[in-house]
Amino acid sequence: MRWSSRVCTASRRLWVRLRWLQSLDHGREEPAMTLEVIGAGFGRTGTMSLKVALEELGLGPCYHMVELFRHPEHVELWEAASQGKPVDWEELFGGYRATTDWPACSFYQELMDKYPDAKVILTVRDPERWYESTYNTIYGMRRMASSPIFRLVGLFRPGMGRAARMNDRLIWEDTFGGSLEDRERAIGVLERHNEEVRRRVPKEKLLIYEVKKGWGPLCEFLGVETPRDKPFPHLNDTDTFRKMIRRRLTIALAAPIVAVSLVGLVVLFLPKRHRR
Repeated sequence: MRWSSRVCTASRRLWVRLRWLQSLDHGREEPAMTLEVIGAGFGRTGTMSLKVALEELGLGPCYHMVELFRHPEHVELWEAASQGKPVDWEELFGGYRATTDWPACSFYQELMDKYPDAKVILTVRDPERWYESTYNTIYGMRRMASSPIFRLVGLFRPGMGRAARMNDRLIWEDTFGGSLEDRERAIGVLERHNEEVRRRVPKEKLLIYEVKKGWGPLCEFLGVETPRDKPFPHLNDTDTFRKMIRRRLTIALAAPIVAVSLVGLVVLFLPKRHRR
């Protein structure tokens, strides 16, 4: 029946709420969420589509790179993880049920150790298309981060600057050795990562997944009903990504522009007051 998928999805969303209500009856605090899905695929392999799909299936919130810019206080924890220091993963993921994209995909093994019951999804796509997409989107942000405009934004939005610098170190320095300019080398890094995931994750816990295949393989792997009334969310293609970045930069620039304008008005106004 058409409403059966809604019932299945809604039941997952209600589960945590019901547990919380039960805990109130016994004087306990709301139970912490635990990760049920670990995304091991690199960015630009359909990770945003997977994030939205998982949340639609009741496995949200899902931690994606965009969360880092919303929560710059997480930067210190990710930096500690990248240096091999002990990390309180519960502090990062206490309110999440899934992860996709960077930075979490770089620590899929550590997350598997912390959450042994979680399933792992390795998002994949054609390597050549992945390279073009990555080079023209998130790698372009690296060049943008060194621009005067971005530095101006950083004065008013320090959290954005910290997150961008952390991503630069984790992705471009640690993962790709400082550059994405060498196509063959970058694709080699991607393919070695994917092969490592296939080798390390038990087959019964791993889904190698192309988002173009839609709901079917994903829902079968997770053991949930396939939504019949909603198309699979194919999101964040190159053009959409660029528009999103331009929009966010425009919003971020609004604060410094307003501040500079106010300072200018004050400078113009004060001499007139003194002359009276």
